[in-house]
Amino acid sequence: MQVSLRLDGDCVRAFHIALLERLAALDDVELSVDAKPAGGGIPRSAAALFQLETAIHGLSHDGLAKRVPFSALAPYRTQAPASPDLVVDLCGDVELDGVRVWRITYDRASGEAALLALILAGRTPLARIEENGVAIAAGRLGTEYGGIALASFQDMLARTVSLIVAAMTGTAKSVPDLPEPAQPNAPPMPSAGKLGVRAGKALARRIVQKIYHLCYNAPHWKVGWRQTNGRDLFDLRAHPASGWQELPDDGSRFYADPFPILYQGKLTLFVEDYIHRLGRAIISAVPFGPAGPIGHPEPVLDLPYHLSYPFVFERDGEVWMVPESCANGTVDLYRATAFPGGWVKEATLLSGVVVSDATLVEHGGAWWMFATVRDGGGAFSDALHLWSAPDFRGPWTPHPNNPVLIDIASARPAGRMVKRGNDLLRPVQDCRRSYGAALGIARVSHLDLIGMEQVVETILNPGALWSGRKLHTLNEAGGFEFIDGSAIAPRWKRRVRD
Repeated sequence: MQVSLRLDGDCVRAFHIALLERLAALDDVELSVDAKPAGGGIPRSAAALFQLETAIHGLSHDGLAKRVPFSALAPYRTQAPASPDLVVDLCGDVELDGVRVWRITYDRASGEAALLALILAGRTPLARIEENGVAIAAGRLGTEYGGIALASFQDMLARTVSLIVAAMTGTAKSVPDLPEPAQPNAPPMPSAGKLGVRAGKALARRIVQKIYHLCYNAPHWKVGWRQTNGRDLFDLRAHPASGWQELPDDGSRFYADPFPILYQGKLTLFVEDYIHRLGRAIISAVPFGPAGPIGHPEPVLDLPYHLSYPFVFERDGEVWMVPESCANGTVDLYRATAFPGGWVKEATLLSGVVVSDATLVEHGGAWWMFATVRDGGGAFSDALHLWSAPDFRGPWTPHPNNPVLIDIASARPAGRMVKRGNDLLRPVQDCRRSYGAALGIARVSHLDLIGMEQVVETILNPGALWSGRKLHTLNEAGGFEFIDGSAIAPRWKRRVRD
């Protein structure tokens, strides 16, 4: 198939080269580039904002937004055929009779300036690949760097590459409908004056952040718990009227990602135990009695790299754990030899991939692993990948349609999946406002080697009954239910535990 990529030759970016490399690697694709000047690109004032953000936030100079010389297109044919089989139009200006054209839009507007304008307006862009005005693929793009225009822009360019490649391979899907605030389709690019004001505010905000970090341990998370009395959040779809009790910490650390397990009649809660002075987390555990925690969480797994999301489960009479270890580029399986401690590594399930919050479930005669993947850079939370295996020990095979979902509002796992009758319910993170800002409950309507479909039925936010600024994880066991979210812990209140 002859494919022509239409891009603006006046502004060739590393993003374009990354996209060309991914497309050229596909089977049966003969690639060319249409790089005529397009006009209407990002104004110079925005480039100045990017330069300032790079300096004050310590961003890389070699990201996907980096401008590269026109000669970087030399490995690719720059004379497009008169009648290609398909044109991938990044500029929104291709009009060819009798030729298939895929137009890439962001909230129905074309071009990188449209994407940046949405970012500057604080919007969550809906990227679409449109053919004759009809969306053939779509994804809700995200970032963990809200408020930093350049980092957000580069994250979303990376996921645009993922979406286009998925459409080319026939694996791309649309995104589930979610409530969106009423808003115009395409905000205008701010004027140079307004961008200058934004740059000044960015610098002032960075200074405030530096001062804040001298006085506070930030971010600081907290774990909430309660007795369900037979009705959990999957039933209530709202915070319980009784609210939540908090798992106390000593201020020198925080607890997050609560995973309880009922084993041999006793309830134990595993948590990410983030130690501020180390700048990384270990896995700790605390027993629970009828009235709540008995003592404080104690370390059970400490490795040279950051650990979180201690996905624990019982199988074959033993307890297993798959903690997040994306800092190590692996997904590893551990077994407890002296529960709740004595963890030994049994297998590396995946390697060479940046995987977040791996969540396992047995369904339809197979084991499935749900996780978000930082595909080609970009956000950690908006591209859902699946793997399947005959046994939880593996071997794990990637789903042929990965990524099965691109959606910052419902891709990333937020806890164990649960079965209610014939229904498979999945906690998800809604990161549209920021990482881990809200918690969704999705019903998985289809899951097999053809694909995965889900419908987000409920979105829970922090509020009067959960005073944290975020709501991030949901798990239950033994009649207790656990959530987590963010709080603030001043350093001057810090106490060191004996």
